[in-house]
Amino acid sequence: MAMAALRREGRRFAPMISPRPITALRSSPLAPSLEDEGPIGVRYISTQVVRNRMKSVKNIQKITKAMKMVAASKLRAIQTKAENSRGLWQPFTALLGDLPSADVKKNVVVTISSDKGLCGGINSTSVKISKGLHKLNSGPENETKYVILGEKAKAQLVRDSKKDIELIITELQKNPLNYTQVSVLADEILKNVEYDALRIVFNKFHSVVSFVPTVSTVLSPEIVEREAESGGKLGDLDSYEVEGGETKGEILQNLAEFQFSCVMFNAVLENACSEQGARMSAMDSSSRNAGDMLDRLTLTYNRTRQASITTELIEIISGASALEG
Repeated sequence: MAMAALRREGRRFAPMISPRPITALRSSPLAPSLEDEGPIGVRYISTQVVRNRMKSVKNIQKITKAMKMVAASKLRAIQTKAENSRGLWQPFTALLGDLPSADVKKNVVVTISSDKGLCGGINSTSVKISKGLHKLNSGPENETKYVILGEKAKAQLVRDSKKDIELIITELQKNPLNYTQVSVLADEILKNVEYDALRIVFNKFHSVVSFVPTVSTVLSPEIVEREAESGGKLGDLDSYEVEGGETKGEILQNLAEFQFSCVMFNAVLENACSEQGARMSAMDSSSRNAGDMLDRLTLTYNRTRQASITTELIEIISGASALEG
């Protein structure tokens, strides 16, 4: 008896809860299709908002997964070059040394960063170390300048130290990195900057999830000769015999320029590897977070939809009971 009354009243209430609302409400091209529409009201709107949010999160998750795959592909290509380049600067370090504590008057901090973001905090780390070196080596008799490689370091250092920036180079990775390209950049830096010590700040690649901020120091030929004469760590430099018509100063000049180009080549490749590894980690974390958010939104959507259906059934049954009474 009650079920028969429920069916009768359900047919009577059917036009009032029809999923096909007034046509004028669908004037917007972004409005949902007729199949997706539900009864007009607060419950329908909240369900639609959650559904739109789910769609947005799914699209973001697809983008982050694609960016992770692209970063992995680029990392494999650069990692081999970076590992091979380590054999270039190591002989120079053994011969000329790496003296970060050398007392010099003209310091140049070469900060290497990326041109693009979404790669964690590697650029902020390089900038913080560069600022620390600038503060440490500045003084009434000392002069410290910046040479910036990459848009991200430029954006951060221009705000605080615009007057100390000597040279800015961007779009370094627009073309595949090679030694010829980096040596041209190193030559341009040497031509435009006066220095006693070049301090190159970059991120040394260890693994996809690990990179170490590193500072390499390249001294000018005059400082190298001074350190060798003082009998410090470069005291063994005089034990080598010089053959040919070149003087010791000319040889040191050539060695210093070649050392700087080799160290720069390795630093740029190491930093590029760290950038792609950090981007892989960041995109993987973003994809997982999007998945977690999607699970929560799905649960919210199902609960809201079930509550809406339950409320409508209760209203129908209450109406049928009231008519019977």
